[in-house]
Amino acid sequence: MGVSERSGGGDICQGETPVSLWEEERLCWSQGYSLVCGVDEAGAGPLAGAVYAGAVILPPELELEGLNDSKKLTPKQRDILYDLIREKAVAWAVAWADEKEIDKTDILSARMLAMQRAIDKLTPGADFVLVDGNRDHGKHAAITSPHRTLVRGDGRSASIAAASILAKVSRDRYMEDMARQYPQYEFERHKGYPTKRHYALLREHGPCPIHRRTFLSKL
Repeated sequence: MGVSERSGGGDICQGETPVSLWEEERLCWSQGYSLVCGVDEAGAGPLAGAVYAGAVILPPELELEGLNDSKKLTPKQRDILYDLIREKAVAWAVAWADEKEIDKTDILSARMLAMQRAIDKLTPGADFVLVDGNRDHGKHAAITSPHRTLVRGDGRSASIAAASILAKVSRDRYMEDMARQYPQYEFERHKGYPTKRHYALLREHGPCPIHRRTFLSKL
C-alpha cells in the first residue's frame, strides 16, 4: 500500500475550464455539501504494476485551462495540469493498490481500495464524493464515504477530471521508475498495458515481480 498527499491553497487561476464541468459539483453544493471530492483511478487494464487513484477537492469554480478527462490530454498537458492541481487544490491525495493486492482479490476490488485510500487521506476530508464510473464496490472492497457514481465523470466533473490527471500522471511516473528497475520489459513504452510488444517480452523473459499473475492467462 502507498499513499502520497498534500493540501494546497485555493487561489483562482485564469483559464477556460468549460462551465459544464462544474454542474455536478453545483448540485452537491446545493444539497449542503461544501467540500466535494472527485475520485478516479488509472491502470485497471495493464498486465503489470499497481492501480492508482487520485482524489481532489477543488476550490469552487476554480478555472484550470485545459482541464479535461486525462485520456484526452497529451502527456505535456497532463504534466502541466498535474502541477497546477496540486498547487491550487483545497486538498489532494494519490494512493494505490499494488499487484499483490490485485492478485489476492480482483481488479474491481483493488480499484475501490485504491480510491477509498485516496479519499481517506484528504485533509481536510470530503463531505461528499463523486466517483467516476458506475461501480462503487467489489467483492472485497467498496467506497464507504458518502458518494454517488458518475458515468464518464472525468468528462463531466471538474473534480473527477483533476483526480484522473493525478492518477494517470502518478501511475505513468511509477511505471517509468519500474522501467529502470526492469528494463527488459520496456515499461516506459507501454506502461504495462497488454500490447503485442509487451506480450513478446513476457514470452521472452517471463514475468517479473510486478506482473499481475491473474492477468497472464494468454501466455
